[in-house]
Amino acid sequence: MTVDTAGPGAALARMAAIQTVIASVSGTAARATGTSATTGSAFDSAYGAALQGTGDVAGGDLFAGNAGTDVGSRAVTAARRYLGVPYVWGGTDPATGLDCSGLVQRAYADVGVRLPRVAADQARAGTAVPDLAHARPGDLLAFNSPVTHIAIYVGDGKMIAAPKRGDVVKVQDVYTTPTAIRRLGPTVDTGAATSAGAASGAPAALQQLFAAATSRYDLPAGLLAAVAKAESGFDTRAVSSAGAQGLMQLMPATARGLGVDPLDPAQAVDGAARMLSRDLGRFGSLDLAVAAYNAGAGAVQRYGGVPPYAETQQYVRRVLGYLGVS
Repeated sequence: MTVDTAGPGAALARMAAIQTVIASVSGTAARATGTSATTGSAFDSAYGAALQGTGDVAGGDLFAGNAGTDVGSRAVTAARRYLGVPYVWGGTDPATGLDCSGLVQRAYADVGVRLPRVAADQARAGTAVPDLAHARPGDLLAFNSPVTHIAIYVGDGKMIAAPKRGDVVKVQDVYTTPTAIRRLGPTVDTGAATSAGAASGAPAALQQLFAAATSRYDLPAGLLAAVAKAESGFDTRAVSSAGAQGLMQLMPATARGLGVDPLDPAQAVDGAARMLSRDLGRFGSLDLAVAAYNAGAGAVQRYGGVPPYAETQQYVRRVLGYLGVS
C-alpha cells in the first residue's frame, strides 16, 4: 500500500489507508479470536503487520514493546496509530474520526486502561503531576477551566492531540500551560520509596523490602508501606479473624495463587507488590488499585469504581492518607 506523505492530500490519503487497514484487520482479528471484536492482542498483531509498508509509525514494532514498557509510554505508542485520523466531534471510532477525549480513551483502552468518555472526567483520573517540568510520556494534559480539551504528552514539550474541527490527530507543541496533568502509569524513585517507608514508621528491615519491591514493580513511592501499615501495622505474624495472614494480610488462597508464604515478609511484600502493579495497570488509578487490594478486582470492575462498601471506602481513605494523597 502506498500513502502520499506530502502535499494537501496527505491527511486524506493517510486516513484512507488507515480505514483500509482497520477493515482488513477486523476480519483477521475476528478469525484469530472467533469473535467480531477488533481490539486486543489479535487485532494489535494484525494491525501492526498490516501497517508495514504504509508509512505509518514503526509498523509491526508498535506492538513489540519497543517504545517502552510502562503504561504511559505504551499509550503514546498506541496513540501514534491514529495520526492523521480526522477530528470528529463526539468521535470514538478511528475508522470515522476521533475527538480529543475519544483519542485519549481509545489509546489507553488499547493498552488495557479504561478511562471515562469526556475530557473533564479523564482529567480527574490517575494521580496529579505538579507541572510540565515533571511530566512524562503518557501523562494526560488537560486544558481550560472547566476542562474542555485533553491530550497525551509525548515529551520535549510535545503532545498528541485531536485539536479541532477541520484538523487531524497530530503531534503538536504544548501551546499553553495545562490546567491539570494526570499520570496513569506508576513511576518510582527508590530513594523516595525508602524515605516514604521511613516516614511511615516502618522498621528498617521492612523499609528495605518495600524499597526493593517498589523499584522491581515500578510502584508509587510509599505505597507498599502505606498498605502494610493499614493492613497489619507492620506485624509480620498478624492473622485476622477472616484468616488473612502476615504483614500484607494475604488470604491463604491468594497467597497460594501468588506462590508466596504470607508469613515470610519478603515473599509477602513481593506478592502484594505484584497485585498492586497488576491493578494499577488494569485500572490506571491509585485509588482503584488500593480498593482492589481490599475488596478484589472483580468488585472494582463490577461497580466501575471504588465499591460502595464502608470498609473498602475507609480503607482507601486510610491508605491514601498515609501517602498524603487526598
